[in-house]
Amino acid sequence: MLDLVDTHAHLDDASFDADRAAMFDRSSETGVRRWIVPAIDRGNWEKVEEMAASRAGVYPAFGLHPLFLEHHRDTHLDELPTWLEKEGTVAVGEIGLDFYVDGLDPGRQRDLFVRQLHVAKEHGLPVIVHARRAFEETIHTLRRIGGLRGVVHSFSGSEEQARQLFDLGFHIGIGGPVTYDRANRIHRVIAGMPLEWLLLETDAPDQPCSRHRGERNEPAYMRDVLRAISTLRDAPETDIAAATTANAERLFGL
Repeated sequence: MLDLVDTHAHLDDASFDADRAAMFDRSSETGVRRWIVPAIDRGNWEKVEEMAASRAGVYPAFGLHPLFLEHHRDTHLDELPTWLEKEGTVAVGEIGLDFYVDGLDPGRQRDLFVRQLHVAKEHGLPVIVHARRAFEETIHTLRRIGGLRGVVHSFSGSEEQARQLFDLGFHIGIGGPVTYDRANRIHRVIAGMPLEWLLLETDAPDQPCSRHRGERNEPAYMRDVLRAISTLRDAPETDIAAATTANAERLFGL
């Protein structure tokens, strides 16, 4: 049986409230038995913490996501260090930059991102980064601050941008989009990248794989991601699984 880690899944989402236990069972049956659950704003930190405390294999991360900018307050940043010191916390996240969605103040995004990166650096924790239409600025910011490690999740950038991230000690997280036939750019990245920088994820309940297009995503579907990567790299699924799990264990201290 495979041993896999879903390194990015929002399993506290309300869409799982009716069948969360069954969702975990389905995941475990496919070999996905550990899950990293990144928070998105101060309003869900308690729920993420409670889930991690009640379910073996669930690891929390705490942070302020750029898409929920209107909910974030400076007092939440003041609280963040205390939450990062809670037992079992593995990362600062989900944090980052999103220049795709209209109405999100870029300046405020940058301020929150940089301040959270410094908090992560002070605590010696990896960061889980969201970057949409912001890869160049994200890379520049990580390089400027320095001394950081982590993952850019749902990576959709170029081969050159991926190389720059690897040089900075950052992994890339790959999920459902890699299973789509037309995802040519990410296919090229995956086919040629060093396996030591690859992590598997779902971003559940979002970004389902092609076989579950239009459905709620869940960790059990990560096997489709593994299968697609195995095909792209012409390597056994067991080899990809072993390497990506080792990467997750090393980065997050699992």
